Amino acid sequence: LTLFTYLCQEVKIFRALILGELERGQSQFQALCFITRLHRNEIIPSESMAKLRQKNPRTVRQAEEVRGLEHLSMDVAVNFSKGAQLSSHIHNVCAEAKEAIYTREEDVKFWLEKGVDGSMFEVLPQTSDLPDLQRCRLCADRWKPCICSYSLSIEWYPCMLKYCKSRDAGGKVSSYKCGIRSCQKGYTFDYYVPQKQLCLWDEET
Repeated sequence: LTLFTYLCQEVKIFRALILGELERGQSQFQALCFITRLHRNEIIPSESMAKLRQKNPRTVRQAEEVRGLEHLSMDVAVNFSKGAQLSSHIHNVCAEAKEAIYTREEDVKFWLEKGVDGSMFEVLPQTSDLPDLQRCRLCADRWKPCICSYSLSIEWYPCMLKYCKSRDAGGKVSSYKCGIRSCQKGYTFDYYVPQKQLCLWDEET
């Protein structure tokens, strides 16, 4: 799992590489990309991180705050060849997931208002369109379409700045940036797949 954030473009990209089960007819690995809007208060700007050097950078760290699970319905597919209009980084980050790049309709509306070309987005089938559409874990036929779920956890990311207080000779108290607060957060993504064969991990959940 890799998380990429691009604050100036207000885009957040999750890339997951899932090892395939060759005995079940899968390829060596399967790649997924989930793209959502990045809100400005979600992560610390890179300029601040560059200024706040941490001691022992190679240390394996534990998150100081565990944030709640976010459940997202990824109901839109993103065309890989046109994705550079949304973010120039999609070409590199999602190269192995060309047919499996997903986003949400509510995020698409935000990007359209910013002038992004809507032709790169395709609304995926929903249960309202296909009444027989089931969750993949409930679907017995491996070749039928279904709604797949994929869960992941970001174990450590810089979510907030820390502020310390100092007192000058006159006793006046002031605050200054003195570190980074880390968070852990889990996500579950639901999205349409044309056949359950593309979502076999969902059988065990």
